Amino acid sequence: MSNQSNGDTFPGHGREFSNAEKSHDRIYMDYNATTPVGPEVIQATYEAMRDAWGNPSSSYVAGKKAQAIISQSRENVARMVGSNSEDIVFTSGGTEANNMVLHTAIEHFRCHHCGGREGGAGILPHIITSNVEHDSVKLVAEHLKKEGKAELTFVPVSKETGRVEADDVVAALRPNTCLVSIMLANNETGIIVPIREISQRIRSVKQQDERVRVLIHTDAAQALGKIPVDVKDLGVDFLTIVGHKFYGPRIGALFVNGLGVKTPLFPMLFGGGQERNFRPGTENTPMIAGLGKAAELVTARLSDDETHMLDVREYLEERLKVAFKDKLHFNSHFHGSDRLPNTCNVSILGPSLQGWRVLSHCEKLLASVGAACHSDHGDRPSPILLSCGVAPEVASNALRLSVGRRTSREDVDVVVEDLLEAVKRLERSQ
Repeated sequence: MSNQSNGDTFPGHGREFSNAEKSHDRIYMDYNATTPVGPEVIQATYEAMRDAWGNPSSSYVAGKKAQAIISQSRENVARMVGSNSEDIVFTSGGTEANNMVLHTAIEHFRCHHCGGREGGAGILPHIITSNVEHDSVKLVAEHLKKEGKAELTFVPVSKETGRVEADDVVAALRPNTCLVSIMLANNETGIIVPIREISQRIRSVKQQDERVRVLIHTDAAQALGKIPVDVKDLGVDFLTIVGHKFYGPRIGALFVNGLGVKTPLFPMLFGGGQERNFRPGTENTPMIAGLGKAAELVTARLSDDETHMLDVREYLEERLKVAFKDKLHFNSHFHGSDRLPNTCNVSILGPSLQGWRVLSHCEKLLASVGAACHSDHGDRPSPILLSCGVAPEVASNALRLSVGRRTSREDVDVVVEDLLEAVKRLERSQ
């Protein structure tokens, strides 16, 4: 079979992909939920399926090709977050990576504080997280508390800044705190959390008490591909990576600072010894190849993508202001807080203009009212927005508009007109 450059084609490549976000005259603005797989990523995945189908642990050619692809992908992912390749572990996605971190924190506390005994001295490990985390952190932490395996503190976001503040995290620290897990950027508001400051403050406080090490984790799913992310600058022990948020496949990875030497990682699965026994199971070479290519593209084009998305988002917000005037409320504008360059959370005010109603009357726009994993909540206001101090009647009308690499100003013009027409139809039907 010839190479793609010599004329090979396969589903999803080329022009078909370039129109994917605007198929059937619909315009996609839900990039915080997921991104379409990039054509170069599809190519890398396809070539791995075709040429590197062997077991990566095998010594024959197809196996060696698979191992080489996995090694290169690990380097690409590490470069994207400023780490060493040996500190990257591939996972099935962000949910698994987050679960591994919480599992590790509990096991590390048990082994080192309790001498390896269950419930040693009656002291439970303490976890700090925020009240706006993804469910793959929030629900795991709540489960550990319910099972009597951990104490738990949810630090609320500030209603003035919309973010978790370092002072509040430090105030929540206890002698038995074993983990602080705070997301880097929120998927609904786009607000960026000062993880670097939080890490520095925790390290400063805990220097005086090394009996229990506080592990620091950030879920960077929403930040990668939108803003620079450097694990050394952030000062974290763990960082979660999710491929489908930056034009990659639905696979993930976990950064662990000094994996197995400086920072522990306890496996949740046991098997054939792959991923240095931290995450066994025959490697999914094609998906890892795709993740590596997506990470390589993030490293190469982040500056241009960030500039483009910010320009389009600012244009979107200006056009919305002109179109809806005093009927508009931006739920993601908080004084003094940085925001992802692609995210606009906005409510069009009116008694019949709940977000889901407006979207159901749009003929062009594809977007969401909040996190995709909560799409079954119907017309209930977003808990994230309520936590940020947004009034319930305003939060019920919220629309999360998130733009991407290919979103244009022309797309914005069409979307704003579509929203105007949808609102007119709803108001006429009252």
